[in-house]
Amino acid sequence: MIVLNLSDCHGLKIRWPFLLKGIRIDPSAPANSIATDTLNIVNIENGQPNQVPPVGSVPAKSIVSKLLGIKQLYDMKKIHKQSEELLSCMCKEISESSQTGQLKNVGVVYDAISRAVKNGISEFVFKIVEMDPSFLGNRYRNSRNILMLAVLYRQSKIFNHIYGLDEKNALTSYGDRNDDNMLHMAGMIEDSTMLNQISGAALQMQRELQWFKQVAGILNPKIIESINRDGLTPQELFAKNHENMIEKGEKWMKDTASSCTVVGALIVTIMFSVAFMVPGGNDQTTGFPIFLKKRLFMFFIIFDALSLSSSSTSVLMFLEILTSRYAEEDFLESLPRKMIIGLLVLFFSIATMMIAFSIALLIMVRDQYSWMVIPIICLACVPVTIFISIQSRLLFKMIKSTYFPGIFNRKIELR
Repeated sequence: MIVLNLSDCHGLKIRWPFLLKGIRIDPSAPANSIATDTLNIVNIENGQPNQVPPVGSVPAKSIVSKLLGIKQLYDMKKIHKQSEELLSCMCKEISESSQTGQLKNVGVVYDAISRAVKNGISEFVFKIVEMDPSFLGNRYRNSRNILMLAVLYRQSKIFNHIYGLDEKNALTSYGDRNDDNMLHMAGMIEDSTMLNQISGAALQMQRELQWFKQVAGILNPKIIESINRDGLTPQELFAKNHENMIEKGEKWMKDTASSCTVVGALIVTIMFSVAFMVPGGNDQTTGFPIFLKKRLFMFFIIFDALSLSSSSTSVLMFLEILTSRYAEEDFLESLPRKMIIGLLVLFFSIATMMIAFSIALLIMVRDQYSWMVIPIICLACVPVTIFISIQSRLLFKMIKSTYFPGIFNRKIELR
């Protein structure tokens, strides 16, 4: 297996299921030229570089490069490489000027750092802090340090890096000009690109609660209960700023649960009626199903029962969501857990329903019209597949945000 690795290009989206690393960058070459006629790639089986033979003619090379996206990847990596070099020079110059007291327009530098934190440009923040650690303790917008800004804009990567430094204890005790501490930052809602990337108000509220809880877990208890100049504790500020989000999250949860309840109730109705109207009907003399002695019929009964019981369970879970009190804490685990269980059981009921449907067709027509079974099953699966594909995205997002590693690195110990 050949893997092309380009891990140096952060944020690079590639159409291929591998990353490009073997493209050689010549800093002196123009951005629109490829430096070599051969492409070095890494074979993950033996770790040895392989070479793709050069293409015969220049037009052919150009066509192949465009089709495979190699030229675009080369240009992007070259720009990234040049940006890194420029960033290193800038940070070195800023650090030297700052240490000698010759730094002019320091406000411009502070504004650049603030913008970098807000937009999640971690490379800039890490490099300038590495060159001059004094920028860690500096006050930026509204007298807030880098760690406070990282919490305010929900930039977990920057927060994890800064909190892992030795100066973390001093940074966590800071307060801004309004006496807001770091936990107050977690209670505020700013224009955050990270929050906007989360779909669904309920999942956004869950992420906000995760930030608040985890930031509170690393702070001194005295800081957690401190009040700002408006007389608000972090918890009170969080509740005040998230009232609208809670309302939107409640509406989003109820709308999703309502649509899934309709599907679950429909499956309950179908599978319940099928239990009394079995394939082939009943024997007029004994009253037993005609195909009772067939092995497939027993599988039909089993999957019908599984579908009926699971769909009934899903309806009950969605009704539980509809009747929940929707308190602030419920969005953290309670409501997502109920939605996850409801969706999982609903998907299981849909799958078992389709299996029961397929078995019923096999029982009735396999002797004379067996060629009709597969096309009919495929057609019947189309709407079911569409529904599951749409709702499964929501399910995966909820499972990831609820049960997988959270915002902070595991190295960060909670108090």
